[in-house]
Parts: sequence; structure tokens; C-alpha cells
Amino acid sequence: MMIQSISNEKDQLIPFPNPIKPKFSFIDLFAGVGGFRIALQQLGGECIFSSEWDKNAQITYQKNFGEIPLGDISKNEVKERIPNHFDILCAGFPCQSFSIAGYKKGFSDSRGQLFFEIEKITQKRRPRVLFLENVKNILSHNSGKTFQTIKTIIEKKLGYKLFYSILNATTHANIPQNRERVFMVGFNLDYFDHTISFSFPNEVPLTNNIHSIIGGGKKDKSYYYDLNHKYYPSLIKQIRNYDTVYQWRRVYIRENKNNLCPTLTANMGTGGHNVPIIKDSFGIRKLTPKECFSFQGFPMSLFLLPEIPKSQLYRQAGNSVVIPIVSRIGKKILNVI
Repeated sequence: MMIQSISNEKDQLIPFPNPIKPKFSFIDLFAGVGGFRIALQQLGGECIFSSEWDKNAQITYQKNFGEIPLGDISKNEVKERIPNHFDILCAGFPCQSFSIAGYKKGFSDSRGQLFFEIEKITQKRRPRVLFLENVKNILSHNSGKTFQTIKTIIEKKLGYKLFYSILNATTHANIPQNRERVFMVGFNLDYFDHTISFSFPNEVPLTNNIHSIIGGGKKDKSYYYDLNHKYYPSLIKQIRNYDTVYQWRRVYIRENKNNLCPTLTANMGTGGHNVPIIKDSFGIRKLTPKECFSFQGFPMSLFLLPEIPKSQLYRQAGNSVVIPIVSRIGKKILNVI
């Protein structure tokens, strides 16, 4: 039973309910809007606890799963609500402090220190599997010392065998977004022999392009740059290709000549930095929040966007995981456990 669940008035309106006969259980930490959860529920998993402190993300999460995640996982009263027994701990823990696009402060940033909350929970609850995600820069941050700390804690202190790999949405999810992330899978040696082996999914062909995501048709006029916009002369001069997603970088336009969508970021809806822009038959416009979620592999025929500021929806999309990659790794984990 969901100890923190707040259901919608009609269960049938919840797009992503837990399976009736679950095959395994998991918890969803730093849940965002539920990318990990969608992937693992589709594999037969039951989410028995979720935590997310951001109020707007909680609104989106509630709309799609029928419950509001508990708040700040660094608070003991929240950690105490975690059930004693579950199979998989999922966490796309905050990455801004390790990101190339961020300030690279690592553990000196309070967001970077949230990894140690995962450590505390793992030490007390001892799940069979850790399933973690972060930016690839975490591997090289502080000359590799940051990741070595994480690896040492997981393997030496907690007693898990750790496997990790950098996977890209374009090579491992058939999604035309250039998005590299490091995925970590740890197996509890209380349950598994130390000789356990694990392999991440192989590459798959990229058969989709940006038009597979964007589609046709005119969008709401609020997404289009007006002819009187102060940057319009620069935009019309530089944005000529219909087959790629450009990126507005505050002071210049970057064309992605590989015809992919650039890495979506959490700040793409906050005033001109990293804004993804395309040219369509009706003008030059920003990607819509729905399109951004589609570039993360969300099933937009089901996933519901609440009436909250668009800047928050962009932030939620940029912070999310690529669902097909999580699903493919999840299948590999289930083959082991």
C-alpha cells in the first residue's frame, strides 16, 4: 500500500497506476515528475514510496500517479517513512553541481551532498539493487575524485557491486536528442555472489528524427518569435534549416549540424539560456513543453501536463530521465534478480 498516497477522485483517471499484481517493488527518490517510475511500472514494478521536494513537480507527479510525493529526503521524518523492504532504490540524484552546464561545485554544493542521503537509506534499508543516474561529468569531476568517493561508498562501505556506463539517448533509446548520462547499477552482495556480472543495453539504430517528435501543425502563437522581437533579425538570418533544433545561448545561436535536438536543460524556460528553437512552416518558435517531454521519451498520449507556469514544465522536462533508456536497463536488472 502507498503509505503517502493521495489518490485522484476516480482511479481510472490516473494515467499511470501501480500494477495490480506487481513483480517487484521500488522506491522513487528525487522523483521529479516520475520518469523512473513510468519505466519501472511498465516492467511490472510497484512504487511503494516517492520523494520530491519541488512543489510544481509534485503537482505534475500527482496528476499522473494519483499521489503526492513526500518532500525533502534529507529530513529524518521523511526518511523514516520509507518501507523496510523493497527491491530497487531508484534515484536520479541532483546533478547541477556536477554538470558541465552548471558550476561544477560537486560535494561542496548542498545538492551534491544529497548522494549521502542515498547512502544513509541504503545502509538502513539494504535494497537488493541501486539504480542511479547523473550527468556524465560526475565521472571526471574533481579529477575523478568525486566519482571515486561514490564508488568507494557503494562498494566498500555499503557492500554492493557497482556497474556503470555512459549512455546517450541517440544511441540507446532511438530518440534524436544528444543526451549523455551515466547510469549506475549496484547489486547488494547480501543477496548476490561477488562474481555477479551485469551488462548495459547495446546500442540501437537511430531511425527517428526530430520530425518524429515534433510533428506538423501550427502551435499557439505564444511559442513563435514576433517580427518585432528585438532578436528576430538575428534569428531569421541564422535559423534556416527545418531539420534540426537550434539553441539560443543568450548571446548567440548554435546550430546542431547533426540534425539532433541538443541536450535539454532545466533552465531552458527561464529567460533566454539554452532555449531550443526550430523553424517550421509558420515561423521560428520555441519547442513546446509537450515536445520537450517527448524528446525525453515520455508517452505523451498518456502523460498529463498540469496548469502550471510553462517555465516549470520546461524545467521538469530538462531535469528528467530518458524513459526508454531506464526501461532497457530495468529489463537487464530484472534478468539478474
